[in-house]
Amino acid sequence: MLRDYIQTAMRRAEYELLPDDGSFYGEIPGFDGVYANADKLEKCREELEEVLEEWILMRVSRNLPLPVVEGIELVIKETA
Repeated sequence: MLRDYIQTAMRRAEYELLPDDGSFYGEIPGFDGVYANADKLEKCREELEEVLEEWILMRVSRNLPLPVVEGIELVIKETA
């Protein structure tokens, strides 16, 4: 489930080539604070996925909600 969530979120990522230095900037709409910048597009994608994973873990650790992505909802349930 987690892997599907990450892959689906990554498919929503948007990238742009920055004219100032020719680097790539990527972000995922709806995931505030999840962005990356690198000199190559593939490196930007890799960094963006790492940032997304860390962002998810941080939100889970603080019991904060996660966005629903194409019907995929990650819900953290307490267990005894």
